[in-house]
Amino acid sequence: MKNALLPGITVAVLLLLVAMPMLFVVLQAVFPQLAQGSLAKPFSAFPALLADPTLFRQLSDTLCVGVGVALVSAMLGIPLGALRGLFALPYARLWDLLFLIPFLIPPYIAALSWMLALQPSGYLEQLWPIRLSGLLFSLPGVILVMSLNIFPVVYFAVSRSMATGGSRLAQVAQVHGAGPWRAFWRITLPLAAPAIAASLLLAFTLAIAEYGVPAALGSRAGVLVLTSGIEQRLADWPIDLTGAAVLSLILVGLALSAFWLQRAIAGSIQVETTTGKPATVAIRSLGNGYWPVIVLFGVTALLSVGLPLASMLATAFSATLSGGLSWSNLTLGHFAPLLETDNDAFSALTTSLSLALGAALLTGVVGFLAAWLVVGKRVRGAVLIDALSLLPAALPGIVVGVGLILAWNRSFWPLSPYNTWGILLFAYSCLLLPYPVRYASAALRQIGGNLEAAARVHGASPLQALRLIMLPLVLPSLLAAAMLVFAVSVRELVTSLLLSPAGVQTVSVFVWRQFEQGSVGDGMAMASVAVVLSLTVMLLAMRLHQRHSG
Repeated sequence: MKNALLPGITVAVLLLLVAMPMLFVVLQAVFPQLAQGSLAKPFSAFPALLADPTLFRQLSDTLCVGVGVALVSAMLGIPLGALRGLFALPYARLWDLLFLIPFLIPPYIAALSWMLALQPSGYLEQLWPIRLSGLLFSLPGVILVMSLNIFPVVYFAVSRSMATGGSRLAQVAQVHGAGPWRAFWRITLPLAAPAIAASLLLAFTLAIAEYGVPAALGSRAGVLVLTSGIEQRLADWPIDLTGAAVLSLILVGLALSAFWLQRAIAGSIQVETTTGKPATVAIRSLGNGYWPVIVLFGVTALLSVGLPLASMLATAFSATLSGGLSWSNLTLGHFAPLLETDNDAFSALTTSLSLALGAALLTGVVGFLAAWLVVGKRVRGAVLIDALSLLPAALPGIVVGVGLILAWNRSFWPLSPYNTWGILLFAYSCLLLPYPVRYASAALRQIGGNLEAAARVHGASPLQALRLIMLPLVLPSLLAAAMLVFAVSVRELVTSLLLSPAGVQTVSVFVWRQFEQGSVGDGMAMASVAVVLSLTVMLLAMRLHQRHSG
């Protein structure tokens, strides 16, 4: 009985956090009258939605954005990653740190920062007589802004793959008469192909699931994507729950297809080497390419990190936008509300920090138990637990928000987290559960099962072995994952906008609302604090995980 307690609790929590929201999305899409308690006229909403001319536009723009972001990320990430992995790049760790920052900056904050920089009379136009607002508020502009946030996924995958796979073997090929380019195309690139393909599919998935950038720039650019369409059906009266559910299923289908293809490529397309011993990393000098490479990395860092951060900080420290970039316009006044306990800004910050801490604790416990059950195959339903715990990695945040609304906004529940801060805790925990699962699974596989088996032989119960042996050994990796969950939760936007109860604001909602109300300086001051906090916690988490892994 005791042995079944932990698996039972773990499965119940996974069903509550992950399975139930998705189930209600499917039920609402199939049965339009579900809200009235009726299962009549199944699938009757599909013909009307498919006949809606905006659906094709939303679907085509979503695919254009996803494919465009993947292509631009490839154009940026593959060359930069190859240079990082194959050559002795000056200040290599600095470039790695800089290219980590755009992926950690919330995309909606990056979009708002670019808007302030490139809009008419924006910061760029104040410094140089250049007007690029036409580019920003267009489909290519949306793709470019998103790509500058997402390309590090490709950069890190390519650099790590080429550094460990193809460098030494390519040099062997050159010794046997192959030219540098032929060795690269025939040896290095094929070895890195699985990592490249998987990272590009991940970039596609992240792009089609993004809400903040299309919402910030898309309305003025005429870009209609599925995430914006879902939010519009929930925000505009009359509320169309069924339409939002059907669009959510379409978006989930696209995301799951890309996620499945990514896993299939990573798992099946393997290029093996048979040297019989570990490959050493052979690093070559840049030679005459030293300065061109430095310029290339510098320009990319300036566009992806320097300009958005400079725009954000300039706004946060400016008294008024109309005052422009001048010393007389400098102020700390926008940060003052963050320290006043009776202010909305302070309340939003403390709410986000509390929710992030709660999500880190909840996902840490559930993720550890799920990983322990799956890695050790301790229950018959280990495959189901594994699938439920990793499914949120392929679920767009807006779909999780829709699912939670449909699942918990029901009169038959005697107790419901809907319209409370608890619904936000559910949303963050569902979206970020894969972090602790992956970290804990990797740590448990390194440990193996011998220590736990030895404890059982000496009379320890399964719970004692788990608490006294496995948990202490996995704890550093678990803490790193919990810190990542905390950092990402602080800045999460779309579920916060959909689910925040009346009178409750999070950091992301506060920033978004300040821009809507015209209080741009207050919004960017909060955004600056959120970015610094998230970046600091994430870097600490990565350092902790690397130290433990090493």
